[in-house]
Amino acid sequence: MKVNEAGADQSARDVFRLDNDTLAFRFTATLTNRNGSRFERLTSPQRLELWLRANDLMDTPATATEDDLRGAQDLREAIHRIGTAVCEDRRASRADVGIVNTASELGDAHLVLESGRALWKSAGDNPIRDALSIVAADAIAVLGGPDHERVKACQGDGCTGLYVDTSRGNNRRWCSMNICGNKAKKSAMTARAD
Repeated sequence: MKVNEAGADQSARDVFRLDNDTLAFRFTATLTNRNGSRFERLTSPQRLELWLRANDLMDTPATATEDDLRGAQDLREAIHRIGTAVCEDRRASRADVGIVNTASELGDAHLVLESGRALWKSAGDNPIRDALSIVAADAIAVLGGPDHERVKACQGDGCTGLYVDTSRGNNRRWCSMNICGNKAKKSAMTARAD
């Protein structure tokens, strides 16, 4: 899937981290380095459309607006703050819970089986809102479901990415072994060599 933004074709894999198994946490990864020099990947309504299509959440053509983008960023940050609260065994703010619940309630999408794949279909008049409701519902299922105690924040340097630790020993430390895990191992090897 490609989008032309600022004169350059970009694929979703070039722009976004799409390696998290949890949809809601994949969405929170559109902003990285929250503890340092923040890196925003949802920089435009077109980027929002690109992310939604890359995650099979939009089945019909739709044009995102600046309001959709702001709403998506607000939802993303509420999910991340709730996830962080879950990791730290704290109560999430009522405002953040309200944002996620409202986003989930406003959607009108359903799963269908098509060509052997489960796909989301928008049934309403706002495919962007419907897609974001799917993300919100996923966050609710993970953060309030049976695996909520396995939600963790990445221990990688500068990363606060959320993930569900599915390791047998519940001792995973990084959101992605290929990215943060490798960085940590390279850093440790460099420190030992010095």
